[in-house]
Amino acid sequence: MSEEKRGLFGSVRMFGIGKKEQQKPEAPQPEAEENTSATNSDSVALAEAPAAAESWKDFEIVDEPRTDAVVDVLEAPAEPSPAPVQPVPAAAPAAEEKPRAGWFQRLKQGLTKTSSKLTEGISGVFTKRKLDDDTLEELEDLLIQADLGLDVSARVIAALKKARYNSDISPDEVRAILAAEVEKVLGPVAQPLEIDTSKKPYVILMVGVNGTGKTTTIGKYAKQYTEQGLKVMLAAGDTFRAAAIEQLKVWGERTGAPVVSGAQGADAAGLAFDALTRAKKEGADLLIIDTAGRLQNKAGLMAELEKVIRVIRKVDPEAPHSVLLTLDATTGQNALSQVEIFGKTAGVTGLIMTKLDGTARGGILVAIAAKHRLPVHAIGVGEGASDLQAFSAQDFARAIAGVS
Repeated sequence: MSEEKRGLFGSVRMFGIGKKEQQKPEAPQPEAEENTSATNSDSVALAEAPAAAESWKDFEIVDEPRTDAVVDVLEAPAEPSPAPVQPVPAAAPAAEEKPRAGWFQRLKQGLTKTSSKLTEGISGVFTKRKLDDDTLEELEDLLIQADLGLDVSARVIAALKKARYNSDISPDEVRAILAAEVEKVLGPVAQPLEIDTSKKPYVILMVGVNGTGKTTTIGKYAKQYTEQGLKVMLAAGDTFRAAAIEQLKVWGERTGAPVVSGAQGADAAGLAFDALTRAKKEGADLLIIDTAGRLQNKAGLMAELEKVIRVIRKVDPEAPHSVLLTLDATTGQNALSQVEIFGKTAGVTGLIMTKLDGTARGGILVAIAAKHRLPVHAIGVGEGASDLQAFSAQDFARAIAGVS
């Protein structure tokens, strides 16, 4: 059977981008603060897998006895019968809804805090000054403070020195060179997420620390891929927080994706086993599994994540097919440590950067790309479903450097 892949911008454009009219996205419920002090317990009950599959406990990964509990699968609710049409009295026509700005404008607005810090600093350094050693040193300090990293900052300085050393140069010219060098770093890692539909189901495991937007990102992906015609199933594997389970259920109702969930405190590995078993049985094209937020320096929690992956592979040795690490741009340099440790523990295959609209530290994505060279699938600059888009190296470089 020939393989078919769908990317973040597949045959159906993501969230209506490119259409003449765009609908205003529904904002999901805000993600609640996650609890890092608790740990999942193997002794907590989990529902048995369907009769046609073996129970995940048969693999003897956990020694504690198990009792029965209920695992809920929330199907999309049936549409209610249409209400009778009531006559509408004559009234003045409503004002037309203001169209949303294009993606680049929204990205540029989202990166305003980061770009303003850079552009204002560049203007201050290069106003009526030649490109000499003193100005280059000031610029290098500015780039490092913007979290671009030592390697990228050195690249920009070298490019400027080669092109215009000891010559007059305008702030606009400096920003243009900065954008070009950043794009060179980001170009190789800008890779939209591809779903291989020959693997049924294609399994995505979402990981990350507390509050990075994992659950919201799952909901946005569910919306995109159901609109592309895929049969999507979600698994509420963040069993620490009842709010996360409820939030994913809301996304399931909005997108028509069934949600496999258990009680708060249920074993996440067992739930992942049940979800994958059911997804196979029901012929789902895509299964997205949420996980609890965990700090990368907590060995016990990271070991628990390894266990989830081991149990998934008892059902499908190739799964998870993608392990996506969601990063919060506001964390700055700490994100570098997250990429390194989650990569070793969970085998991260790609990155998603969120909350770029709330920080002046958006340059950290450039430093991460230069050091780890992992694919960057998407970035988020807002809460709306259409505020998560495929990552474009050129657009990001222009936006962060303040180039129109």
